[in-house]
Amino acid sequence: MQNAHPHHATDLRSAIAAERRELADLLDGLSAEQWNSPSLCAGWRVREVAAHLSMGFRHRIPRIAVELVRSRGSLDRMTDRFARRDAGALTEAQLAAAMRDNADHPWTPPVGGLAAALGHDVVHGLDITVALGLGRRVPAERLRPLLADVTPRTLRFFGARLDDVRLRATDLDWSYGSGSRTVARPAEELLLLAYGRSVPEVDI
Repeated sequence: MQNAHPHHATDLRSAIAAERRELADLLDGLSAEQWNSPSLCAGWRVREVAAHLSMGFRHRIPRIAVELVRSRGSLDRMTDRFARRDAGALTEAQLAAAMRDNADHPWTPPVGGLAAALGHDVVHGLDITVALGLGRRVPAERLRPLLADVTPRTLRFFGARLDDVRLRATDLDWSYGSGSRTVARPAEELLLLAYGRSVPEVDI
């Protein structure tokens, strides 16, 4: 596996802020049809993904804790409940503004720190842009630290089924795995596969 550059906190924060601002601009340009189109997140439209992206900014820890109890301790059920509720309660402009206004927000997922926060924004952004066929390319400097963090544990956590598969990026010097079958695709598509997504036109 290709060694990535060290994860400098300042660099990661800058990357997170830039990604959030760019996603906000992208969301502002979507049509009503696109907002209601399926994303790569099973069962979620673009609208639910956008609501989920900003959930950590808009809801405080006590509220999240209550919802987690209501969801019988299931993080997946809780995030699904929040995403569906917020997607219906907030306008498209409000969902985009929540990303832009919180570009520098210090939120991180429960595990993984700043790199996981960047991964959260980048992958969910791709859930939207790849599903809509928008052709947006995530800058290489945002992909490298995320690819460097791909491990067997990552694959298990996200339910990625990549047994006997070797991933090789066609646009970056990166590969992962030692399987007999090589999947050579752009790095952002391989990142989606590692995060358990089904990517259009990629058969695993």
